[in-house]
Amino acid sequence: MLPFSARRPLNPQSLPFLSSFHSLSPSLPILILSAPSKLKSPHFPSLKINCLDAAQPFDYESLLKNRYIKSTSLKIAIVGFGNFGQFLSKTFIRHHHTLLAHSRTDYTDLANQLGVSFYSDPNDLFEQHPDVVLLSTSILSTEALLQQLPFQRLRRNTLFVDVLSVKEFPRNLFLKYLPSDFDILCTHPMFGPESGKSSWAELPFVYDKVRIGNEESRVKRCGKFLEIFEKEGCRMVEMSCMEHDKYAAGSQFVTHTMGRVLEKFGVESSPINTKGYETLLDLVENTKGDSFDLYYGLFMYNQNALEQLERLDMAFESIKKELFGRLHQVYRKQLFGEKEEEEKKREKRLPQKLLGNGSLIVPPLDNVRQDGS
Repeated sequence: MLPFSARRPLNPQSLPFLSSFHSLSPSLPILILSAPSKLKSPHFPSLKINCLDAAQPFDYESLLKNRYIKSTSLKIAIVGFGNFGQFLSKTFIRHHHTLLAHSRTDYTDLANQLGVSFYSDPNDLFEQHPDVVLLSTSILSTEALLQQLPFQRLRRNTLFVDVLSVKEFPRNLFLKYLPSDFDILCTHPMFGPESGKSSWAELPFVYDKVRIGNEESRVKRCGKFLEIFEKEGCRMVEMSCMEHDKYAAGSQFVTHTMGRVLEKFGVESSPINTKGYETLLDLVENTKGDSFDLYYGLFMYNQNALEQLERLDMAFESIKKELFGRLHQVYRKQLFGEKEEEEKKREKRLPQKLLGNGSLIVPPLDNVRQDGS
């Protein structure tokens, strides 16, 4: 830093307001810019300041940072700002993306607290020309919603994303209702506000690039959106919507079914919980927070769900038969005891007919081997 220099010495005592300031901070230099000539007076001498690190009109590092954030950020419109939409928005904002939202319920106050711009009218929302429109609605209301959205107010190459728990159903709806110029990305974050409240690390995120334009800007836009989940440490799994529904029926639907069965059964914590029982309690806790509409949607709009439900029913019946079958044997033994065992031995000695020629077979004696020795 160059030394501070003035045209004439300045005595702080001659200026009362400077004297009080200097008495509080005597080590700080007093810098005063020269006043216009017509305002010159003995009390305000003109000064000349030579200082390289004087306050600049802008911070260059902050300017570069803001430019970088702007170049990598997306304007994301969340349609359906319920529990899951709010859950996602907190992470999106942390990654410096601009968030807009619309929902049937008025979440204006909550959105303001999160830093999200809320629009009660979808026309107003789409007139903001978001880069990405993310559908976070219930499975049951998706089709009716798509039929009402004002697509004409969006830019022609807008990216549409869904986060529903089934994939073939929204994929087919997107292809049916969205303009052909729109990009389509079907995703399923396989976690929620409860399972992902502390971290998304190693949690599976399934996605299918159903229709992404070849232009570099559209490819980068899709990559920026997926990058949010990559940076959060999600296990990124790219697979077709058909494959997803096949696997999800055997995992997610079965999980929700068992959680709801145990909830109806009424499992409760006890002073002697085992690790396995704690796992069951956690399962109930994770599933009971989801609405029945979600569970019904998993059943109704995944063609593999009915098969899994039938298999669960068959497995339960099989276990019951095995238990009651063994119990029946114990009861018979207690009722008939050795008498029944003697009866079985006698039946084994009775001659039996071959199915072929009808000849009799005489069972061998207990002390004679079948080879005659």
